[in-house]
Amino acid sequence: MSTEQHDISLDQQVALKGAAERLTRHFEGTFNKQTIELFLLTSYDEFADRATVTSFLPLLAERFAKQRLHAMARVEGHDDGKPIVLFLCVHNAGRSQMALGFFNHHAGDNAVAWSGGSEPGTKINPSAVAAMAERGIDITEEFPKPWTEEIVRAADVVVTMGCGDACPYFPGKRYEDWPLDDPAGLSVEDVRPVRDEIERRVLELLGSIGVAARG
Repeated sequence: MSTEQHDISLDQQVALKGAAERLTRHFEGTFNKQTIELFLLTSYDEFADRATVTSFLPLLAERFAKQRLHAMARVEGHDDGKPIVLFLCVHNAGRSQMALGFFNHHAGDNAVAWSGGSEPGTKINPSAVAAMAERGIDITEEFPKPWTEEIVRAADVVVTMGCGDACPYFPGKRYEDWPLDDPAGLSVEDVRPVRDEIERRVLELLGSIGVAARG
């Protein structure tokens, strides 16, 4: 795996090589090694400039590359039949992450959800994390990330939350705009009404795409 054009430590090179091998096995028969390495390195670059803890970069890159490759596979006709929903906001640190958490909780394996931001932050809003924990949903493993063209193209429904004209638009795709208060800087108490409204909308969305919500 060539990393000459990247400022990557030896440990990170080893970690990225392992990530490339895992992704190659996962997408065997769908993408070749060169395509997978390209997605992995470009995903690494998405986080490298704004990362505060560089030791986690290879892991973030692997997770984001896997998501992007799944999206590209869907765009290229490898469809497993599960509906895909994309939640977009500005920083991908609060509203869209709570929506993702509720969607995954209620949909289970019956649908796929992703999230992204027009100006991704560096960490998830702690008040959003705490508010979701009150509902028994852990979003601490998530991370702010951008969207990419293949991710938007693969989605059946794109839900926007305050990103305005910065949100990507593809003709013919289903879009919903959810006018929700930005939880940035708010206390847990003030985030709770936003959280509850997001859950209500997620449950309504699941019904509209024919996915039964788990109890």
